[in-house]
Amino acid sequence: MELIEKKQDEIFIFNAKGRIDSNTSPYFEKKIVEAAQNGSKKILLDFAELNYISSAGLRIILKAARLSKRNGGTIILCSLKDYVMEVFEIAGFDSIFTIVSSVEEAIEHF
Repeated sequence: MELIEKKQDEIFIFNAKGRIDSNTSPYFEKKIVEAAQNGSKKILLDFAELNYISSAGLRIILKAARLSKRNGGTIILCSLKDYVMEVFEIAGFDSIFTIVSSVEEAIEHF
């Protein structure tokens, strides 16, 4: 997995490429949780180039969301491929998170 980070105004954007699984999840967790703990109030996870996410990845997103919410922040996900979206739907995460179709739409939601 490759994780590209950038900041646009007050929004931290993470673009995950490849797979988030048991091998790559520690790095993903370090970066995402670090942003949530450091008071980043707006975190955008761009999954346009994500091909796979395991339960470990889902757990990390949930952990980061809880930390972010405690600090008055939010996490929005965008650009999920159909088969990645299906994982979120099966896990019930589609009812927990705001999931939109593009980065631009996500930025408007903040």
